[in-house]
Amino acid sequence: MDIGMLWLDADPRVDVGAKIAKAATYYRDKYGRTPTLCFLHPATGGDMCPNRVGALEVRTSRSVLLHHFWLGVGQTEGGRALRQAA
Repeated sequence: MDIGMLWLDADPRVDVGAKIAKAATYYRDKYGRTPTLCFLHPATGGDMCPNRVGALEVRTSRSVLLHHFWLGVGQTEGGRALRQAA
């Protein structure tokens, strides 16, 4: 994923999966595409970080700031963006 949307949600009362789902809904409404990939800091995900939220793949990366979620459309091995209906 080269381009994506960065989402901040530091509310400690909300589950990480719910935060990702909310960010994905916003992304779909704003850009007209459903994101397929989400990166977050390992500490944001915690011990119970989900691997998937619906059809969205979730990965951790230390390069993403705490409490931030980087969402976008993942790429295939050939470098083309994955196609998914909004």
